[in-house]
Amino acid sequence: MARIGLLGGSFNPAHAGHRRISLEAMRVLGLDEVWWLVSPGNPLKKDAQDMAAFDARLAKAAVMARRARIRASDFERREGTCFTVDTVRRLKSRHPRDRFIWLLGSDTVPNFHLWRDWRGLAREVPIAVIRRPGYDSAAHAARAMGWLSRFVHPSSQAKQWTEWSAPAIIFLRLPPDPTSATAIRAHDPHWHSRTKARPARSHRFGSPLFARRPLDRTAR
Repeated sequence: MARIGLLGGSFNPAHAGHRRISLEAMRVLGLDEVWWLVSPGNPLKKDAQDMAAFDARLAKAAVMARRARIRASDFERREGTCFTVDTVRRLKSRHPRDRFIWLLGSDTVPNFHLWRDWRGLAREVPIAVIRRPGYDSAAHAARAMGWLSRFVHPSSQAKQWTEWSAPAIIFLRLPPDPTSATAIRAHDPHWHSRTKARPARSHRFGSPLFARRPLDRTAR
């Protein structure tokens, strides 16, 4: 059994903040790996004019994930899943022996009730909320928390998450990271033009190239 954290998003672009929170989540939750699920498109984002091409975003994520137990993946594009609940169900069916936990930024919690079948998603996997500067109060007061609050586990039990039955949610006490993809795009709107797109073969879960290659145990 592998203990795997799932971090989904546009990664437009992937940055040092994504890497930092992934490594911290590994440490606190006792994860073997974190998988970055690069989304072909976000159904909740109405304006996609500043969205870089998928191949550029995946390539940048792969660069940011180097030399760590982080895997950047095109799983959603290959499987044709648009909504997180479908992605998670497909991953669980592909990897029945592994255990997954969804990593959710606290800035996303206020809109979590807008996600397709968000209660169904919460019943599939535990959720770990990662602090984002300025969103602590909004996250705890979020509409979805009216239902999720009964399933909150104390942060002291973080490494015990594989023993929980979903729904289960935990708020991780990690140092907040202020890095913002929006700010990066504002400062460097053409970042993707310097990112060389590469074939995604090495990021395909379940492929011979991805299957359980030796992990860098020093990257925690």
